[in-house]
Amino acid sequence: MTTADLAPQRTRWRALAIIQALRPHQWVKNLLVFVPVVLDHKLFNAAVMTKAAMAFVAFCCAASSAYILNDLLDLEADRRHPRKRLRPFASGAVSPAIGLALVPALLGIAGALSWSSLPVRFLELLTLYVVLTTAYSLYLKRVAVVDVLLLAGLYTLRVLAGVSAAHVRFSTWLLAFSMFLFLSLAFLKRYTEVSTMDGDPGEQVRRRGYLRGDREWLGSMGGASGYLSVLVFALYISSEQVVALYGRPLILWLACPLLLYWIGRMWLLAHRGRIHDDPIVATVRDPMSYVAGALLALVLYMAL
Repeated sequence: MTTADLAPQRTRWRALAIIQALRPHQWVKNLLVFVPVVLDHKLFNAAVMTKAAMAFVAFCCAASSAYILNDLLDLEADRRHPRKRLRPFASGAVSPAIGLALVPALLGIAGALSWSSLPVRFLELLTLYVVLTTAYSLYLKRVAVVDVLLLAGLYTLRVLAGVSAAHVRFSTWLLAFSMFLFLSLAFLKRYTEVSTMDGDPGEQVRRRGYLRGDREWLGSMGGASGYLSVLVFALYISSEQVVALYGRPLILWLACPLLLYWIGRMWLLAHRGRIHDDPIVATVRDPMSYVAGALLALVLYMAL
């Protein structure tokens, strides 16, 4: 095979590596912008769904810019990590110069789409997301407890952005439920990261604010946060606000054991060392999570 024949193949490999650097598998987290649309029963409203879809695309672009920036800042640490060393920038498949060019380009696309098609409030929330993710990448990821609170806040911010983009009804119950549930997932993310590190319990995890021996504490805090989210949901079922959306709210009690099962299962998988990625991405790859999600959707439908 000649050099001329290899050139197109190298171009394809580089293009695939750039796509990988965007982390498209992480875009599943941005589906959270559709959660308030679904809960407000506007899933089949074309205008509302169009706005939510635009919000999704804007968040995907903004998130990918944050992932690239994070990878560039963590370049040396990733090269020492057993899995992260295979990332495009750490492995050398994509040069840092390309990453530095992609960050403002992706932010420009996200900003232009938001400015032209979505409410100002959404653009403000997207800007806040970019500021917080940048602060996280530069420093806050190294501050214990603050980092998980910020991760949970970024998940919740996507839900609030969905409310702003699609002009759907907002409930403080949804905010409270989201905060505790996403805090559990943030602790789960740190738990898996700490669990993969070998060494003495008193050893500092590189570029994190935790010691190797903090694994059990992270697990207890994360489990408690997850079960508190179910308590918030149970209190919501008992509130007067639930009757505005559901004709048979008592059926919603069936959702509680499903949520308890899913939260317990995710933590069990993490304890067994079977979660190696972001918890929401791990959920997408878990067949039983689909079963629990389908049953939860059925419960919500039956409660209408």
